[in-house]
Amino acid sequence: MDHHCGQGITATTGRDQKDTHRSKPTDSELFDRAQSWRIVLVDLTTSRKSPLMPEIQQALPKYLQIANHIRDQILAGDLRPGDEVPSERALAAGWNVSRPTATKALEALRSQGLVGSRQGSGTYVLDQVRLHRRARDRYRHSRETGKIYTAGEWAELVVAEVTDLPEDAAVALEVPFPGQGIRRRRITHAEDGSRSEVSTSWYPAALADAAPLLISRERIRQGTLAYVEEATGRRGKFARDTIAARLATDIERRELDLGDSPAAVLVVHHTVYDAQQQPIEFAEAVYPPNKWTFEQGYSVLD
Repeated sequence: MDHHCGQGITATTGRDQKDTHRSKPTDSELFDRAQSWRIVLVDLTTSRKSPLMPEIQQALPKYLQIANHIRDQILAGDLRPGDEVPSERALAAGWNVSRPTATKALEALRSQGLVGSRQGSGTYVLDQVRLHRRARDRYRHSRETGKIYTAGEWAELVVAEVTDLPEDAAVALEVPFPGQGIRRRRITHAEDGSRSEVSTSWYPAALADAAPLLISRERIRQGTLAYVEEATGRRGKFARDTIAARLATDIERRELDLGDSPAAVLVVHHTVYDAQQQPIEFAEAVYPPNKWTFEQGYSVLD
């Protein structure tokens, strides 16, 4: 993702925490874990093209696996507003599950506001005006198609240079501060003509020799992470996001067409690590308030 927060909110998996009250997690607990894993800690090496209806795994309830698969297709832009979702019968046959399980999967998607039913017609993707694709969805789309953006999206690269690193970028990249790094800044335009994101990606200055396109305003079609992987042999393994809200800077208000009055924005700090847990990329993405939502499921019983 070619993408300051004040005090950020970091979601973690809680994978290492042990539940001393139950030997077996409930469905709601599994849902909680699935959602937190899916939102923040991203395993980039598993983003591979899969069949439309892959085989059921044992880690999650079957209906959640089906719902999550369709949800990913919607978030990635593979299923667009107005597209028909497979019927209960098709899901049951394709996933080799019972009709009630398929029905429960579609109900989960309806409860999230992702799909709606038309009487006698089927189930269709709803127009999600507040839905914005996450970094993990862009990674998956890039691995599958070789393109970082979906149809209708395009990015305007406004800066590609070696310059002084801000302190938060230096800390994230684990390089000396003060010092220099590579900066790439872009504005993402949505299909409706609005500006949906301003993002700045930072890399160690030493990459300028191995990956010279990073300091060129030429578009990198496969995305900068894939390009850096090809140029250096290092592969992104996982990513961590920190999310916060703040007021937009004067530059951000102008770049996002937010007007002259104070405006709130959502800011995501995104760091990608390789298998040795060494940072490859640090990015700051800034979103207008109507383009991004944060979703988390959790139990209200404990």
